[in-house]
Amino acid sequence: MRSRITKLLAAVAALGLTLGLGACEGRIPEPQAAPADVDQIPDLTEEQESKIRASILETLDQATQNMSGDGLSARVTGPMLDVRNSAITVGKATGGLDKTNTIPSDMMQTVIPVDSGWPRTVYTITTTTEDQQSQRLLVFTQDSPRQNYKLWGVARLFAGAQLPRFTVPEIGTQMGLPNDTGLVATPQEAVERYADVLQNGANSEFADQFADDSLRQTIASVAQTVQEGMERNNGTQTQTFTVVPDAIKIMRSSDGGDLVVAQINSEWTRAAGDGRESLPASDEEQALFGDGTATSTMKVTYVNIVALYVPPEDSGEPITAVGAERKPIKVEAI
Repeated sequence: MRSRITKLLAAVAALGLTLGLGACEGRIPEPQAAPADVDQIPDLTEEQESKIRASILETLDQATQNMSGDGLSARVTGPMLDVRNSAITVGKATGGLDKTNTIPSDMMQTVIPVDSGWPRTVYTITTTTEDQQSQRLLVFTQDSPRQNYKLWGVARLFAGAQLPRFTVPEIGTQMGLPNDTGLVATPQEAVERYADVLQNGANSEFADQFADDSLRQTIASVAQTVQEGMERNNGTQTQTFTVVPDAIKIMRSSDGGDLVVAQINSEWTRAAGDGRESLPASDEEQALFGDGTATSTMKVTYVNIVALYVPPEDSGEPITAVGAERKPIKVEAI
């Protein structure tokens, strides 16, 4: 029975957590003309962004070749540092990084801020991968003028994602704030409510404020399938989602909305039931668990990088998740 449940979990993890790896078929809008009252010029040019991106990707490639996270922190930070270090750990055990970790070197659009001062954020939307996985939304951050730009986050765009428009790169756009008003919710509220929706699904009091999306569907489908298997042995599972303080980046779109990228961590706790051992549910989990000793309960910690479009309050539109990255970073028996 334990073997059957373990195979079920593995199959679900392999099939359900891919978040839609097909090419993004949604609209990546052309830059929109800048409003007449915008006269600021961003300090960063598109050519400079290209060089920054190339340097960061070179650092990532070197870490992949060496299968070592040494040196990553020079050009990678925030949730992406945890995600890439975890991917390297898994890669050592499985013979290479999973293709979902691929970041294309070419871009479709870059969104550069005109704001003065630091920290600064730059969004870049890549092309599809060579095997036609979806485009990536890259988030670069610079904490001070003397520091390198670093890769803070990556979200794989969902198939059919509709991204907002931004002003032309030569003019740029403005960075937003967690407490931006004039929206259906502030960016901070939107992220907190989305975490509640991920945890509680249709039972969340905020469920009707969000459009349905691939991440929600995947998490709900996996939880349901696993639950059906575990109930045969009186097993249980719980998932809790927690917004990481200050882990949020925001860009104002030309329609008055915000494109928000934030980190939500989650813990998936599984108790096998009836005296059985709870085992890793995928190759990723097994690699992270290593030589650990299994017990009746296993806890897996995930980093979820989510990209949300928060529309203006008078738009009549729901908050929409346009992309995400979900990766395990820690597996432990408890």
